[in-house]
Amino acid sequence: MIRSVLVANRGEIARRVFRTCRDLGIATVAVHSDADADAPHVREADTAVRLWGDAPADTYLRGDLIVKAALAAGADAVHPGYGFLSESEEFAAAVADAGLCWIGPPPAAIAAMASKTRAKELMAAAGVPLLAAVDPFAATADELPLLVKAAAGGGGRGMRIVRELGVLEGELASARAEAAAAFGDGEVFVEPYVEGGRHVEVQVLADAHGAVWTLGTRDCSLQRRHQKVIEEAPAPGLPDALRDTLHRAAAQAARAIGYRGAGTVEFLVSADGRAYFLEMNTRLQVEHPVTEEIYRIDLVALQLSIAEGRPLPAELPEPHGHAVEARLYAEDPAAGWQPQTGTVHRLALPDGVRLDSGVTDGDTVTVHYDPMLAKVISWAPTRQEAVRKLAGALERARIHGPVTNRDLLVRTLRHPEFAGATGLDTGFYDRHLAALTAPEPAGDAVYALAAALADAHGRSRFGGFRNVPSGPQVKTYARAGKEYAVRYRLGRDGLDAEDFPGVRLRSLGPDAVVLEVDGLRRRFTVARYGDRVHVDAPSGARAFTALPRFPDPAARTEPGSLLAPMPGTVVRIADGLAEGDRVAAGQPLLWLEAMKMEHKITAPAAGTLTSLPARTGQQVEVGALLAVVTD
Repeated sequence: MIRSVLVANRGEIARRVFRTCRDLGIATVAVHSDADADAPHVREADTAVRLWGDAPADTYLRGDLIVKAALAAGADAVHPGYGFLSESEEFAAAVADAGLCWIGPPPAAIAAMASKTRAKELMAAAGVPLLAAVDPFAATADELPLLVKAAAGGGGRGMRIVRELGVLEGELASARAEAAAAFGDGEVFVEPYVEGGRHVEVQVLADAHGAVWTLGTRDCSLQRRHQKVIEEAPAPGLPDALRDTLHRAAAQAARAIGYRGAGTVEFLVSADGRAYFLEMNTRLQVEHPVTEEIYRIDLVALQLSIAEGRPLPAELPEPHGHAVEARLYAEDPAAGWQPQTGTVHRLALPDGVRLDSGVTDGDTVTVHYDPMLAKVISWAPTRQEAVRKLAGALERARIHGPVTNRDLLVRTLRHPEFAGATGLDTGFYDRHLAALTAPEPAGDAVYALAAALADAHGRSRFGGFRNVPSGPQVKTYARAGKEYAVRYRLGRDGLDAEDFPGVRLRSLGPDAVVLEVDGLRRRFTVARYGDRVHVDAPSGARAFTALPRFPDPAARTEPGSLLAPMPGTVVRIADGLAEGDRVAAGQPLLWLEAMKMEHKITAPAAGTLTSLPARTGQQVEVGALLAVVTD
């Protein structure tokens, strides 16, 4: 019997495993970097062990230190979570060699699937359908588009879509560099890129007594940068014959490598209904909650049971209804998915949905780790109800802090192609991102008015009302590159606001404003954090920056300046690039690494590189000057 579990991970998945352990009466041990010293998973564990440093390579990727931590804390089992060392056969073996229980598949099974190239060979021998590999040095235009993929790891790192042969060599080099940095293995391979394909996967569970469960399908087609954004179970619209094929192939894959524990077999389903093996993730998936919701099971509890040697129950559970999961990220989809950092002042969802979160109010999102804040999961008897429920919950959520993808998620869930399950493929965001991230056509100004009125009340013990005539109060806010100058008076007769002829003030407090807008009563809640103002209403939320009355002239930058869009590390500068060089519009100049992804910094226009203060290995803050291109 397992008595104490160390989770070799952080954030949401560590908290998720701890939750099940507490339910089962199992003690918990956390490990943490210095950046995570006060993180929620550390606060919630019974015992925590420090891993000196901030970078993953010095902390969560140091298997030797984690094994020592488990032994020092008296743990008798290790759960790897997902990411980091979860698919490292060396780490799994080291845990077992130390006399600890490994809550995962045998090291040999991990090794069999660790390299995507080796995994494809094994699956071909097991009769699982595959895409044929392409020799990058003999590729022709007829084989385009192509997909460059890292042989190790996942999460979109080391992956590139190639639509022109002329850029293939450069994309191979870029993918190798990113894969080597992320996984310590720069091997990549090339295969056909299937346009309009769906990403469908099967959850498997296998015990040590020969039983293999296939727990339905999940659709994970909606992705950005090859990383999943929205997942659901079961995958909608699949013919019964195709579902049977996927279940059978997943079971074959698990049996072929002597699998044990929880794992996921991933497939690409083409527009004509053919399925191709992509990879097997030998761990718990980020999207496992949607399977838990429809089967009403606890996959972590089953992982623990299998690790203790017990057989799976004799009866496979029956699925019920539909579940949808949205990943809430601290990122700006309208700005190339740039990750964001800062304090999460508040994260609250309405009742009726499941929230699996890695942060709580007051926690900080740093540059060191993935920017996912939480997973929000809804369940309902039908897909339409589950989608509507999730969209409504996200819209009414209180999310105060860094910019997030919340608005994108709501618009996605309500998009006709998604809501009707007619456009579920990996190209969804390629087709619709511009429309999904476009500024609201109207409505921001009313939110800005609510912010100004609440601010006026908070600054005056008389609630901002004036009994004598005066000039209008003026407050200016910025949002999505647009400024809103709110001019208003508050007097005995109520609100007199310029440009708001149909708006009447019904009630006013420092944190809440009720306005009647064209005869419709609307309640706004207002929260301030420095110069950031968050305004929430049942129909959505807006976040503004309050602008000073007199802008600081020192804030201006030289024309052509390229500023760091996020905190990060300069990992590469274009070969041979030097001050005085002529550069073309869109030419890559350097690469920043932030939150496990590389971000390309390109020339905004053709011109001369007049300044290049950035240096390889340099840590930069947001807004730091990287280069100057002069027309």
